[in-house]
Amino acid sequence: MTTPGQKGGDRGGSRQSGHSGGKPTCRDDSTGGAGQEVPCHLDGFGSWDSKTSCYYQLADPQPPAGDPAWEGRSPGDGAIYDAYCPNHDAGFLTQWFATPPGGAAQPVDPEVLALEAVKKMTLLGPDIASPKASGKFAVGMPVWMHINRSPNTFGPVSASASAGAVTVTATAKVSTIRWSMGDGTTVTCTKPGTPYKPAYGKRESPDCGHLYTTTSASRPGDKFTVTATSTWGIDWQGGGQSGQLTETRESQVEIAVGEVQVLG
Repeated sequence: MTTPGQKGGDRGGSRQSGHSGGKPTCRDDSTGGAGQEVPCHLDGFGSWDSKTSCYYQLADPQPPAGDPAWEGRSPGDGAIYDAYCPNHDAGFLTQWFATPPGGAAQPVDPEVLALEAVKKMTLLGPDIASPKASGKFAVGMPVWMHINRSPNTFGPVSASASAGAVTVTATAKVSTIRWSMGDGTTVTCTKPGTPYKPAYGKRESPDCGHLYTTTSASRPGDKFTVTATSTWGIDWQGGGQSGQLTETRESQVEIAVGEVQVLG
């Protein structure tokens, strides 16, 4: 455990202190004598612990696995708390506790852990297989859009995050992919799309396609910028609760669309 006087981990950001309403009922015994009255809670700093004369609150987010704050432990083995010790030289420090310290025994917000689980997933934008930059596309010819599927680009993918005795597990999967085709039109697909085969001829895609009516000749680089934006639906549960979250990711590709050349 980091002891008072040691500098704790700095995860950035600024802190604003404020006193909670009502008469202080806690005492700072480090001042000697009967002790000095202090607020039992400071907004932005947490709850007072008379044993260490520090304010503690659960670090949000919790440091990732391997962070020195864990001192070799695994996330979920206790939790990391931010401490503010007004009468110690260090002032701010970071400490590990197997159980919540003193008055910091506050409930863990499962949704906060759900967001931590989402960060572990490394959700990515669509892995665009078609259209591709090296393809040949023409006005009036069907374009079949589809993506390569993987856990991080389409799902499903799951991850968990813990704080103290609370563990939340989240599972994410792409629900829709919105294709902005670069010509002012958009196409929303609920499937990853079907790969095109020469045997399909001029047939349109059964689940995710587009038909260009103009060339890309007037666009920068003579190409359309196609943007595919995936919407991830995320279900989570843990700590006696459950809920849903939404994340979006995007990918782009530039394609040239020309006129069909007819030989006389």
